Amino acid sequence: MRMVMLALLCAVISDCFSQENTPWMHDSVHRVREVVVVSSSSKVDVIPVQRLNGKQLERLSSHSVADAMRYFSGVQVKDYGGVGGIKTINVRSMGSSHVGVSYDGVEIGNAQNGQVDLGQFSLDNVEEVALYNGQNSVIFQSASAFGGAASVRIRTRRPTFSDGKPYNVKLKAKYGSSGEVYSFSSLYEQRLSPSTCASLSLGGLTASGKYKFRYNRKNIDGSTAYDTTAVRQNGDMWAFRAEANLYGQVVSGSWTFKAYTYNSERGIPGAIVNNVWRRGERQWDHNTFFQGSFQKSFSERFSSRLQAKYAYYDTRYVNSDTTTMLIDNNYKQQELYLTVANVYKLMRGWDVSLSYDFKWNKLNSDLNNFVYPHRYSNLISLATAYDSRFFKVQGSLLATFVKDHTRRQADKPSVGMVTPAIFISAAPLGSRLITLHAFAKKSFRMPTFNELYYTDIGNTSLKPEAAIQYDLGFTISKGRLSHWLSGLRVQADGYFNAVRDKVVAYPKGQQFRWTMLNLGRVHIWGVDAEAEATFMALSNLDVTARLQYTFQQARDVTSPSLSYYNDQIPYIPRHSGSVIVGVAYRSFALNYSFIYVGERYSQQENIATNHVQPWYTSDVGMTYSLCLKKVKARLTLEVNNLFSQDYDVIINYPMPKRNYAVAVELKI
Repeated sequence: MRMVMLALLCAVISDCFSQENTPWMHDSVHRVREVVVVSSSSKVDVIPVQRLNGKQLERLSSHSVADAMRYFSGVQVKDYGGVGGIKTINVRSMGSSHVGVSYDGVEIGNAQNGQVDLGQFSLDNVEEVALYNGQNSVIFQSASAFGGAASVRIRTRRPTFSDGKPYNVKLKAKYGSSGEVYSFSSLYEQRLSPSTCASLSLGGLTASGKYKFRYNRKNIDGSTAYDTTAVRQNGDMWAFRAEANLYGQVVSGSWTFKAYTYNSERGIPGAIVNNVWRRGERQWDHNTFFQGSFQKSFSERFSSRLQAKYAYYDTRYVNSDTTTMLIDNNYKQQELYLTVANVYKLMRGWDVSLSYDFKWNKLNSDLNNFVYPHRYSNLISLATAYDSRFFKVQGSLLATFVKDHTRRQADKPSVGMVTPAIFISAAPLGSRLITLHAFAKKSFRMPTFNELYYTDIGNTSLKPEAAIQYDLGFTISKGRLSHWLSGLRVQADGYFNAVRDKVVAYPKGQQFRWTMLNLGRVHIWGVDAEAEATFMALSNLDVTARLQYTFQQARDVTSPSLSYYNDQIPYIPRHSGSVIVGVAYRSFALNYSFIYVGERYSQQENIATNHVQPWYTSDVGMTYSLCLKKVKARLTLEVNNLFSQDYDVIINYPMPKRNYAVAVELKI
């Protein structure tokens, strides 16, 4: 007990340095003390992870993290069109609010609506994007990380210095013809001492948001209702991002500190219905957060990490459309987050961890009769991981206690829930070629502030939305198979998810009056499959290929009396997939990416009027790298939507036709 208390008192604030030593220290001049890592489970993913990193991200025709997520199996990205359109993700049909998103090891929260707009996070300074189903395989993590049904981890670039050079500079400028997008980013890294360094990243974007699209709609009898070419309006945007980081080392430990701010103004294009082409909606966002971490190993057996974060989100939404209700509302959201994680090695290959999180969330608004909610959350997790040569198991137990307070209403009763999870991975008969894996997990999400307290719509009696997940799969991984095939990896998973007490909007009887109720039940069956291969056709020619496919049946089983009972839930395709092929020859690189999304339905009833056609796009990018004395330059030319397909990700939100982009990047 003393050891746990010591860990709780000692250790301030974001990323997991347990998996690697500080990279900026690796040069020929300075030597630093080793950071002891005691969690053996951090070296192996019990459940395989989907990753895109480094050169893979550079080759994709992607601007934001949301764009990159389209290439993961089991993921649906809701894209409302254009660079300014909000982009959220849904993993295995569980809903966006069941997905946890972390930025350099610290969770990004949104108690207001439970969703994170991944379109706000540029890829210019991102080193890796990873998707975990269930949870991260590492038990040395915060209690919150054990809670979600899936998690997305965004890891930014860490400073690395070579040849004794004390600084790095990176500049990038890009122009895109779709919406006349101009973007600029810069990164400066500086070694401050043998044990500390810093980085500063800046980025800006401006766009008119205007692009041509074809609007084609059919009547039920097959006749043409609309068929015209128009220009998307009210999609203009400007955004500015700044991020400063400090990295340091202490004896058997490390620390980081991050300050981040994002400011934007955007027009919200809106849906094109009833021959209305222009909307009057606008949104301003000012998001700022500070976060940091301190990690230390007190012995070869025991390590602790303390993290903290303060975030302030300021949003203004205006609807000046005279055909609808005029709206001008401001929302101010605050979050305070503290977490301490501890891991102890019981014996070789067997670790245990104990973590505690505290969250405080508050929302203010100028809505009429607003109740000004704030929420206190306490989470405690206990986890263990055993790692032998051919068998790995991880189990966790998470206890969550939530209490809401409001100004104008009686407080809700406290909510407490315990959610277990177990993950198993085995190599049959000692084979290193194939591994089998499985997991079962129970999770839940609290209703958001909007669902509970939004004026005239919220329902304070809502129960948490609960989910249970089962997964069974295999992975085949092999290094060099021949002189031309240098690597092969194949993975497939079958899964079943059940969601109960799903929060849905339901009409109360009065016109334009809706409320939130726990009416939904969804059963999800699916298969995710992916394959990666690396070829070496010639000594200077490298070819990489990545293929993923997803099959899903996500059926609403709320009640047999409903007209949409056992129908596929909205916007979930039964079939989807992607292909990425990259070819590199000396200073040239060519990348081709293809995305396919099958037929879907825009509403709960699977009838002809709600049917949404399949869509697919092809993107091609070519880069040329060269050195000009001490400056490394990279030129990129992209052709997106190569075959100029007309498609909607969300019905009545048309996406751009064929468009082009050119970028220049300099490294000093």
